[in-house]
Amino acid sequence: MKRNSIHVSLVWLLATALAAVPAARGPANVDETGLDARVKKFLSDHRGTWSDMNVPEVDGQTLYDLVVARKYTRALEIGTSTGHSGIWIAWGLSKTGGKLITLDIDARRHRQALANFEDAGVAPFIDARLADAHVLVPALEGPFDFVFSDADKEWYRNYFDALLPKLTKGGCYATHNVSSGPGGWNHEYYEYLLKVPGVDTTLDRRGGGLAISCKKDG
Repeated sequence: MKRNSIHVSLVWLLATALAAVPAARGPANVDETGLDARVKKFLSDHRGTWSDMNVPEVDGQTLYDLVVARKYTRALEIGTSTGHSGIWIAWGLSKTGGKLITLDIDARRHRQALANFEDAGVAPFIDARLADAHVLVPALEGPFDFVFSDADKEWYRNYFDALLPKLTKGGCYATHNVSSGPGGWNHEYYEYLLKVPGVDTTLDRRGGGLAISCKKDG
């Protein structure tokens, strides 16, 4: 993909997502479910309190938008932390009838994430596993139509290479903490993504740096 097309593709992708889910933002409306109200209250009550390498709110919203707009149902998250991103993804999956498998190797973070999933009301849409992703990711059968990777950065390419064959056509693989240009965080991984055949990669710089790699339908 040419560099000058990256921004255009990202604008189109996010605009499509946002147009498809107007109820995801702002105050409740007549179409809001009880779960919507519960998740919004939980996120509002915990705004500004997320640590432990959780994503910023703008990235959580983007993950939600992608899941809902593209009607994904089979999601995988590598790096649960204490559950902020998982709540956004699972909230989206509650709209599509899907489920999220999320992995973390740290027992304390895993326990806190389980409690947060319950409190937010999204636990029925999540299979949270305490596991070593280096071992479990290659063993997962798939297929997946959405993946969010936010674990150990030096292993990013290994995760991507293991999961790309299990990603459905039209599916998206989002990677957190990615930047472009020499000296940027994980920029070599981003350069690698741009060269993968059959994949279109865009970079959302608004939050923590979100590379969105979508597998072409053709």
